[in-house]
Amino acid sequence: MAEEKEKNISALHKKITDAFQLFDYDSNKTVNIREIGTIMYSLGCFPSQADIREFTAKVGEDFSGVVHLDKFLPAMTKVLLENRFPPIPRSKLFQAFKVLDKDQKGYLKPEELTKYMMEKAEPFTQEEMDEMLTAHTHQKENVIHYEKLIDKLTSDQDM
Repeated sequence: MAEEKEKNISALHKKITDAFQLFDYDSNKTVNIREIGTIMYSLGCFPSQADIREFTAKVGEDFSGVVHLDKFLPAMTKVLLENRFPPIPRSKLFQAFKVLDKDQKGYLKPEELTKYMMEKAEPFTQEEMDEMLTAHTHQKENVIHYEKLIDKLTSDQDM
């Protein structure tokens, strides 16, 4: 039993370290503090911006603008073991998009989604919106089919 737990922790550490190293551009076991949210998302966590700020305050306490792997690894391991930032269920995402899609067309125009995402709740930056729209806007129709977007966002949840 203890051996299996150790294997699971070891595998978790490898997964976290691998995600961290993708953003360790100088190969010195540090990442820019701005990358922490992206790393957390890549590990299947979905924290709010406030959660990310709180987490980075804990792991980046030297105010250098970087986070060291030796501080990140135990903190992120704890987050994952406690399942602290689970994804939003597909059904809730779909309901939210249906509320935004007042005519129930099954899609939103890029400018509609941009308005909602940059003005409500935890606003996205223009850079984040540009990346999302580039990745998810149907090129010929110039719309975002939100069911396809939700499928992409939730494809890893059942693993």
